[in-house]
This record gives sequence, C-alpha cells and structure tokens, in this order.
Amino acid sequence: MSKTYRVAILGATGAVGTELLELLESRNFPVAELKLLASERSVGRSLPFKGENIIVEAVSDRALENVDIVLASAGGSTSKAWASVAVEKGAVVIDNSSAFRMNPDVPLIVPEVNPQAAADHKGIIANPNCTTILMTLAVWPLHQVRPVQRIVAATYQSASGAGAKAMAEVKTQSSAILKGEEPVAEVLPYPLAFNLFPHNSPLTDSGYCEEELKMVNETRKIFGTQEIRITATCVRVPVLRAHSEAINLEFAEPFSPDEAREILSHAPGVKLLEDWGKNYFPMPIEASGRDEVLVGRIRQDISHPCGLELWLCGDQIRKGAALNAVQIAELLVEKNLLQPTKAYVAR
Repeated sequence: MSKTYRVAILGATGAVGTELLELLESRNFPVAELKLLASERSVGRSLPFKGENIIVEAVSDRALENVDIVLASAGGSTSKAWASVAVEKGAVVIDNSSAFRMNPDVPLIVPEVNPQAAADHKGIIANPNCTTILMTLAVWPLHQVRPVQRIVAATYQSASGAGAKAMAEVKTQSSAILKGEEPVAEVLPYPLAFNLFPHNSPLTDSGYCEEELKMVNETRKIFGTQEIRITATCVRVPVLRAHSEAINLEFAEPFSPDEAREILSHAPGVKLLEDWGKNYFPMPIEASGRDEVLVGRIRQDISHPCGLELWLCGDQIRKGAALNAVQIAELLVEKNLLQPTKAYVAR
C-alpha cells in the first residue's frame, strides 16, 4: 500500500465508528486525510487518531468532497441519504447498514469468503449483518469441501448489537436490579439485564423477525446460491459485547468432526478453541476485543447421520462490523479496485 487515501468515517462517534477509527490506526491503513462525520449533535467533539485530535464535522455535500473511501456506520436512513452523494463525488462507500445489502447492484462482502465479488462494485459495497459475518466465516470453509444443504442457526446476541447506549443501559439495569430497584428500558424494548428475549427487530408476516431473515438472505447472496435451506432464531442476551451462535449443518453425506476441526484450524479469520476434558469452549467474554471468530464444540449431530454441530463466538463490533469494513477497504486498495465498474444508480 504505497499510495495514501482520503478517508471519511460517517457515524464516527458511535460504537462502530470509534472502532473503525481505532482499526484504521492499529492496522496502519494508508490514510492521507481523515474526516470524521456525524449528526449535528456530535459536531465539535474531537476524537484521537495517530496522536492528533480530529474534530467531528456534520455530514454534508461539502464534507464529502475530495474523499476516496467512506466507511459508513450511521444507520440505514443516513446511508440512503448520503451514499449516492458520496459516490457522485468520486468516493467508494463501504456501508455497514442494511440499506443496500440485498440490492443486486451492490456486492455484499466478507473478504475471507467472497472477495472476488468486490470487483463488480458500482461505488457502494455493503457490509453484511454481524450474525451473518460470524456464521459465514465458520461455515464457508466447510462448504468448500462439502456443500452444505441446510443451516439451522440460533444466535445469542449481545447488547453491543444495539449500540453503545444499549450497552450502557444494561449496566444501569444491572445496578438497579442488584439494589432491588425496577430496571428501566429505553433503548431496548424490555430490560435485558438478567433477562433475554427474542430479537427486537420488526416481525414479518412469515413469523420471522428481520434479523433472522437477514441471516437467511444475506448468507445465500454471499455464498452465491439460493439452494441452501436456512432458518434462524435470534435472541438478545445479557452480554455486553460479542455474539454467540449455535449452528447445525446438514450435508449430503457424513462430515466427520475431526475433518471439520482440521479444516477450521487453518481457516482465515477463525480460531479453533476446544478443550473437551475441561468442557471449555468459546465464550463471548474471551471473544470480546479479538479479531478472530472463536469456533469449537464441533460434534456429530446424533439426530442426523449427515449433520454437524458447532458453536462460535465473535466480537460484533470488530469482525461483525468495523473490522470487516476495514478489511474490505484493504481489499479494494490491494487489488486496485477503488474505481467502480459502472456508475451506481439509486433504485
């Protein structure tokens, strides 16, 4: 990376935005100029980057001028409002919201899984949902050896998935409960401390919530096939940071746990973590702050001869969001893919 690039972080003061800032510095991304953009209420704040304090600006047409890469993590409505503006001004937008994920003109990228799809971008690249990223990282290496036919996923999603305010709310609720007081829920619909509930995203007519359908539709798009049968149950749990997932895989023929372990022990972005003698497997407290997705408890499904079970934990803010976005930017720079193949046209 001999060249340097003008980078903007849209949503710079949020949980993912501040993680993006830290990753750009720690991974030594070749930043020539950095702009921190956010809503009016965050304007004037300063955030540190490489020994300097950078002042947060309001997102505007002018602020998006002379930018090569926009890392957006400010919500779907903000991305829909500003992504096409940034593209028109010559930037590539790597968007962390759900705004463009299922748009057929927008690649949905996990660099360890489908980096080749990035070459077809038209100025916008979508970052998948956090649960999808973590799951595909563990399933894709196995799918390459024997195509998976069916995935049954159950997720245990931390407060970090709802942002920094949700994490703070869980702490406040925990303190209140321990004092014998009634916990107050404002960010999430119900108290999460010492509690859990099905994911709070809107329910659809199918009976699935939007979060569950994201795992279905996004995984199929990333894998490049509509043939995989996928179902998911997503749950909010009282964990501050890092999601966990129980994954059941069905293949056309048996897939031995030992072979799966051997494959996953060499898979990029994955760390195999198992100690059967101590009943020790991945935990969110150990996945927090780590780049790798921790995978373990790989075992034969006793209900199906061609079934395989695994358990994983991954940091929702890092690999589930910010790290994946920075890795996409690194991929674009390394492969010289910043120029879009065609102009993006908003639908």
